[in-house]
Amino acid sequence: MNGSEFVPLSLTPLLIGVLAAVACALPGNFLVLRRQALIGDAISHVVLPGIVVAFLLTGVIAAWPMMLGAAGAAVVAVVLIEAIRRLGRIEPGAAMGVVFTTMFAAGVLLLEQTDTSTVHLDVEHALYGNLESLIWLDATGWASLLDPVALAGLPVELARILVTLIGVAGFIWLFWRALKLSTFDAGFARTLGIRTNLLGLALVIVAAVAAVAAFDAVGSIIVIAMFICPPAAARMMTNTLEGQVGWSVIFAILSAVLGYVLAGYGPLWLGARDAVSAAGMIATISGLILALAARFGPCRTRSGAPVQV
Repeated sequence: MNGSEFVPLSLTPLLIGVLAAVACALPGNFLVLRRQALIGDAISHVVLPGIVVAFLLTGVIAAWPMMLGAAGAAVVAVVLIEAIRRLGRIEPGAAMGVVFTTMFAAGVLLLEQTDTSTVHLDVEHALYGNLESLIWLDATGWASLLDPVALAGLPVELARILVTLIGVAGFIWLFWRALKLSTFDAGFARTLGIRTNLLGLALVIVAAVAAVAAFDAVGSIIVIAMFICPPAAARMMTNTLEGQVGWSVIFAILSAVLGYVLAGYGPLWLGARDAVSAAGMIATISGLILALAARFGPCRTRSGAPVQV
């Protein structure tokens, strides 16, 4: 594939996949270390009905309605979890499981029962995403990267996920010391005046923002996989937090690039005629990287060893 084909057809989907993977992997490091890795899964379940309702009310797919819909769904989920826990007198984990699965099922049902076939919002797109459709129609080759007219035609998802990644990275950089202390020794962090509960809530909100921003472009499968697989694999490569974050970024980029390439060309190399879902292949590659790290990672035999801060 030459530049005249790669730039308009594959460059932007590949970049969006890489940026979404890194944006989810960065907060995922702290969620994994806090034993809250499944929060990424929970967020993906909860935000779906909020996004669908926001679209049905506004009739457009835009960043702010989606964010507000996802935030509203999160508030509803918190209220329902607390109500079920108190009225049913059951464990919080059981209450969360009931609410998350119910809200995700409600979102899928809304997608199936409403007319969303003419827009980029249906069950297939919500689950698997549609990276392949995020092409750059105005590009003619590598020279388009310097053409202001062509750059104006870039998919809006690229700018959205780039801004999200900058925000996520900025949050982690700004609160790096507080996040480290509260993750490994919350009691000591509180003695230093760090409001650990508020910081934990902020981390979850940042993760939710990354999930919602990536949800429209890449679907929930990549979101769930990238919150868990790159950070978990990175944990088995090093016992330092800085090293883990670095490894997780490398694994996220590697998963996105290899997954996108193998989704398009892997079936052709095997003699098949059709490509497979890029999002699904990216998630598969991230799982394979995690399996290899679990088998060959230098810190795999000391998984319980503390991370050096």
